[in-house]
Amino acid sequence: MMLHQHLLFVLYSFSGIVIKEAATKNKVKGSQAQFPITQNVTVVEGSTANMTCRVDYNDNTSLQWSNPAQQTLFFGDKKALRDNRIELVRASWKELTISISDVTLSDEGQYTCSLFTMPVKTTKAFLTVLGVPAKPEITGLSRPAQEGEDVTLTCTTSGSKPAADIRWFRNDKEVQGQKEVNAIGRSFSVRSTIQLKVDRTDDGAAYTCVVEHIALGTLPHQVTEVLEVHYPPQVEIVRSVIVPQEGQYFKLECVSKGNPLPEPVLWTKDGGELPDVERMIVEGRDLIITTLNKTDNGTYRCEASNNLGTNRDEFTLYVYDPNALMQPSPDHALIGGVVAVVVFITLCFIIVLGRYLARHKGTYLTNEAKGAEDAPDADTAIINAEGNHAHAEEKKEYFI
Repeated sequence: MMLHQHLLFVLYSFSGIVIKEAATKNKVKGSQAQFPITQNVTVVEGSTANMTCRVDYNDNTSLQWSNPAQQTLFFGDKKALRDNRIELVRASWKELTISISDVTLSDEGQYTCSLFTMPVKTTKAFLTVLGVPAKPEITGLSRPAQEGEDVTLTCTTSGSKPAADIRWFRNDKEVQGQKEVNAIGRSFSVRSTIQLKVDRTDDGAAYTCVVEHIALGTLPHQVTEVLEVHYPPQVEIVRSVIVPQEGQYFKLECVSKGNPLPEPVLWTKDGGELPDVERMIVEGRDLIITTLNKTDNGTYRCEASNNLGTNRDEFTLYVYDPNALMQPSPDHALIGGVVAVVVFITLCFIIVLGRYLARHKGTYLTNEAKGAEDAPDADTAIINAEGNHAHAEEKKEYFI
């Protein structure tokens, strides 16, 4: 009996120790989990920010949100600050979520979530507010520019946070600008300038300013201005027929460019007025001769003017006889080819003959030199002749 009671006492004691240790572990675990969890939030100015605070374990302890000025916004489900923009989204023992609508740059800062345990546990969450850049404006094009003039274009945008980026495009090609950033309160004003020395190729060119910012996403702001450049006329005469002939219809077109557009153009012949207004008709920029004849030969001039200057171009007209053009003419290309072949053959013959003569001339001189060496001198020849004569006399006497 005593042994039985002793065993029960030991069993109860052991169970109590196990239960106590388990309770201690749960208490430690609960204490560690009983800590608020938050996340940083980034929103665009004018939108709504949701601030959430959570705990994994809570023994009926209240949660509280405070703003950067340490003013209590909500304590549990109780609103503490009179601001119609701040509302309760969700309140429980494990979560406290509030919303701030129509967020401004002044709402940015570090918010605090507090869990009222002993001691109080806090966690920070930073609210970042992005300032949206205003639509850009281009200045510097108050009037048309003149060719050769220096022009400065400036693109400006304000209200961005962080500072916006500005890019320039001439038609579809990017050009570099000079950027300047100025802080205005919590936001920034950004401007970019490009400097141009304009010419006639800039007339009608589209200059676009593009503002890029994280708050705009993939839809940047942009504005475009078309540059107008004034320049003096440029004139060129274009004929309708390459070889004008008697009896043909003939037209000279005066292609004139300039800004302002030079209108009308002035046609003259040989420095004077057009002699035959019935056949020579001016239609806009074109001079039309209805039926060509030899009397139309001469120099025609087109002159165009605007308020920046005058320019002109000339064309000398020669009217051909169609019968003369139809007569057969020698084939100059064939003749030229034959002449070239003859000249080539002649040159080849001269070169071969020269080499032949040079070779045989050398052989002839060598043979002459060798013959001179073998011939006896004069004294030897006389002695030989006298010897031959004496020998002949001896033979004669012998036979007698």
